[in-house]
Amino acid sequence: MLECKNTVLVVIDVQGSLAQAMFEKELLFDNLVRLIAGVKVFAIPIILTEQNPSKLGKTLPQISQAMPEGVEPIAKMSFSCCGTRAFNDALADLKRTDVLLAGIEAHICVYQTAVDLLHQGFKVHIVTDAVSSRFLRNRDLALMKMHDCGAALTSVEMALFELLKTADSPQFKKIAGIVK
Repeated sequence: MLECKNTVLVVIDVQGSLAQAMFEKELLFDNLVRLIAGVKVFAIPIILTEQNPSKLGKTLPQISQAMPEGVEPIAKMSFSCCGTRAFNDALADLKRTDVLLAGIEAHICVYQTAVDLLHQGFKVHIVTDAVSSRFLRNRDLALMKMHDCGAALTSVEMALFELLKTADSPQFKKIAGIVK
């Protein structure tokens, strides 16, 4: 079970024209904004990455605007976020055990990051409705392979209510409003 004190959200590479080519992109963007809003309610830290931003562009405005103040993207060239020292340092500084992964592309950067994090001993949770690829078959294959490697599959609503735990929580109304 996800616990607020142990969890970090990693949003991977939702950038420029690549993001615009994703399968069901509008649903993806809406779910990412909901996920970010939800983890902000719980004060869960967020790490944001950008793959080769000089070529692929910056994070989409609706995603960067949803981020908490002070979250700056970590530029990377490796497909796995774990191939970038700044990412590894940011993750280590947080001292969290559970990583929620969201972003693009599911079969490349999300997949390789998930596998590397699992090998490092993290509990990895893939937010299935907040990841995508250009083609549905690649997204679905990535979800299957990540699950086979040991990642847990979840959704935006499932993860947020798992973090919430109870309807008498002071955050209940905010979370219920986010997922509607």
